Amino acid sequence: MTKIYHAAVAILYREALFLMQLRDNIPNIVYPGYWTFFGGHIEPGESPEVAVKREILEEIGYEMPSAELFEIYETSESVRHVFHAPLTVGLENLVLNEGWDMDLWTIDEIKKGERYSKNAGEVRPMGIPHQKILLNFIEKG
Repeated sequence: MTKIYHAAVAILYREALFLMQLRDNIPNIVYPGYWTFFGGHIEPGESPEVAVKREILEEIGYEMPSAELFEIYETSESVRHVFHAPLTVGLENLVLNEGWDMDLWTIDEIKKGERYSKNAGEVRPMGIPHQKILLNFIEKG
């Protein structure tokens, strides 16, 4: 029996820009070298809301002012609790503690599904589930 991965992730936005993380390009992690949401696994006994706030603080040093549940996406491998919150600070106030790069994406870049990373020095793709979730979020806006 396959263990289902439970994650809490955040759509962080400022105006019509969305913060994305370029994951490290390490073959044994999920979505290596892809642009994805910040967030991660839910610890045993931890609520998804506590998990997303903990993960965001660990990954970029951002204390989320709120975390509102957008939707829960389930597949045979995972359950993603997707939260959203405004990004109330500039990128210069964030510290990338996990990942290869981070940047704010426009809606057109999200639709395109790939973007250049100055840290990677190349164009890298967005994870397909992340793109679909973001486009759904924007549509429901």
